[in-house]
Amino acid sequence: MTTLVTTTDTLTRDALAVLQPGFTGTTAPDWLLRRVGEGLTSVGLFGRNIQSPGQLASLTAQLRAEREDVLVAIDEEGGDVTRLEVRHGSSFPGNFALGAVDDVALTRAVARELGRRLAECGVNLNWAPSADVNSNPANPVIGVRSFGADPHLVARHTAAYVEGLQAAGVAACTKHFPGHGDTAVDSHHALPAIEVSLDTLHARELVPFRAAIAAGSKSVMSAHILLPALDPHRPATLSPQILTGLLREELGYEGLIVTDGMEMQAISATYGIERGSVLAIAAGADAICVGGGLVDEGTVLRLRDALVSAVRAGDLSEERLADAAARVRALASWTRGTGGAVSEPGAAVQEGTAPGTGVSADIGLVAARRAVRVTGTGARLTGPAYVAAFTPVANIAVGDETPWGVAAELARLLPGTGTGTYDAESPAPAADTLRAAGERRIVAVVRDVHRHGWMAEAIDALLAARPDTIVVEMGLPQAEPRGALHIATHGAARVCGVAAAEALTATT
Repeated sequence: MTTLVTTTDTLTRDALAVLQPGFTGTTAPDWLLRRVGEGLTSVGLFGRNIQSPGQLASLTAQLRAEREDVLVAIDEEGGDVTRLEVRHGSSFPGNFALGAVDDVALTRAVARELGRRLAECGVNLNWAPSADVNSNPANPVIGVRSFGADPHLVARHTAAYVEGLQAAGVAACTKHFPGHGDTAVDSHHALPAIEVSLDTLHARELVPFRAAIAAGSKSVMSAHILLPALDPHRPATLSPQILTGLLREELGYEGLIVTDGMEMQAISATYGIERGSVLAIAAGADAICVGGGLVDEGTVLRLRDALVSAVRAGDLSEERLADAAARVRALASWTRGTGGAVSEPGAAVQEGTAPGTGVSADIGLVAARRAVRVTGTGARLTGPAYVAAFTPVANIAVGDETPWGVAAELARLLPGTGTGTYDAESPAPAADTLRAAGERRIVAVVRDVHRHGWMAEAIDALLAARPDTIVVEMGLPQAEPRGALHIATHGAARVCGVAAAEALTATT
């Protein structure tokens, strides 16, 4: 091992530079500002930190008063996963809806407008897009966060998303390398294993990542998944074979490698976040994402000290840590050079509009409308309805605080519309729905009905009693379309609900 002669201060600053911590509150706490001044180069934001665009802009200005080129990161995929609009639902459909439309110009335009809004608020690194090929319909954590199950479709939309986002001056972070689509376990809770051959990996999972690299993605996020064909012992985030051997050397990627959240059980319950962070940097990661649930100064100091101690003990190369810190600072320099918000909304993008004519501020609703698919010959709604929302447990990435569905928009369009919410613990969801609906027509709203037996049973019972029931699927439309009308939105963003309500009340 080559030994570098550095000062303790330089080593400490490098250790701080590779961390991407979070915090609580809607203003930056003193401890965070102090650490930014000492060398912390990145900060992660979550829904708990955001109340409004104006407040977010003030928060990022606080951070930049300490360090002009600080990386302000956010997990803003649009669709089901939103932090910018966590209280109301996203103005942009997610990946699956965009993949259903399959118009790369539209995907690029959506990403550019999303990036423009982030840049306006001072956010310059987005932990998106998801480039996972959702080959397993039972996947509990990816689903509609993916563009689809076809690797080549996912690849072309991943590239378009990266291009659109970065055209707005916001760095993309393509995730979850080398692909989280073929899992049946959520890595927030346990360590998934993908038992596929190298041939399958190259023909499926890696296709979108190659496209993202070719499109110039400024960062890539690793997945906490075990791929025995590449490394039977360590998950991708901690694997030199995967991060250095595959991503750096074989695929030729030179940008920033960011870990997925190190507090996730796939890492923290097996290795602990301190040892896990050291192993991740040693394996080839450049930035440690931590802060989704660990939000205190003590966490930052423990991780900083763990990295410094590992260098001193010879468990982590000083060169490797310095290289990781340099990559973080290089990305920070790029974002500073773009100036952020380099594009402004222009003329509305309608179907058939040639690329480059401008991006509408309502491009998200345009896209959501195009993603809606209506099956069946039943009549549309003409009077008050009863909306029964069958609600599964949300995964941690999506969260359960963001509203979804069609009830609010239908109530606006059809006064007198009522609503009820049912889950797996509801004793008799179908019977309760029938009683509450009375004479009103029932609109049953589901999310991934193919994954939830209780939900499918409730829909069967409703259709047996009321054949005119309308079914709205806001997840993966894997089951056979059911209902007098079946509406597939391909996602549960707020705009998807608006588009579905419009389709339900259309007269033609």
